[in-house]
Amino acid sequence: MDEHRLDGNAVGGIMGEVFAFEMTTAEAACARCGSTYRVGALMVYAHDMGTVVRCVACDNAMIRIARSPGRYWLDLSGVKYLQIEEA
Repeated sequence: MDEHRLDGNAVGGIMGEVFAFEMTTAEAACARCGSTYRVGALMVYAHDMGTVVRCVACDNAMIRIARSPGRYWLDLSGVKYLQIEEA
């Protein structure tokens, strides 16, 4: 078992810093296989270097997030769309 592997709820905090919406309930479609999941159901690998959110169905890296003082890097190239519900 990979000690860095968590469920998608682990990315809620850092995404909440970037987005003003509840991101674990947002629906993301995988750009590789087309599967759709709520962000909270995706697999997250969290390391000191950054966070990678992967598709449950095909293991595609859907979202990559890195942070340094005063800035974030957000790569959504593995996401076909991200649907966020208004609060």
